[in-house]
Amino acid sequence: MLAHGAVLRKNFFSAEELIAIVRDFRNAGLTGEEVAVMALAQKVSLHPGKVSEADVAELRGFGLQDEEIFDIIAAAAARSFFSKVLDATAARPDDRYLELESELLQTLIGERSFP
Repeated sequence: MLAHGAVLRKNFFSAEELIAIVRDFRNAGLTGEEVAVMALAQKVSLHPGKVSEADVAELRGFGLQDEEIFDIIAAAAARSFFSKVLDATAARPDDRYLELESELLQTLIGERSFP
């Protein structure tokens, strides 16, 4: 969350927008397509066996091709795997993330301790 959040903060969103997305992406002012992409990624991370044809069909409805939908699934799975490895090994984030706004930093790290 921290690494991806820092990139999104630097290039696309204000701290307030990112905090809203992390807290409730469905009601953070994102487009329908962005919400559908995030909902699929969340489902892949938390309940991969529940990904359904309806989830895929929703994204196709926004014009995404099957290859793009696969990329979302693969990226969400890879990120989930990598995050679990970092958590299990108690990896410490780089100090450069301390430059993020304090509320955004706390939102991104959740219950983890940093520094």
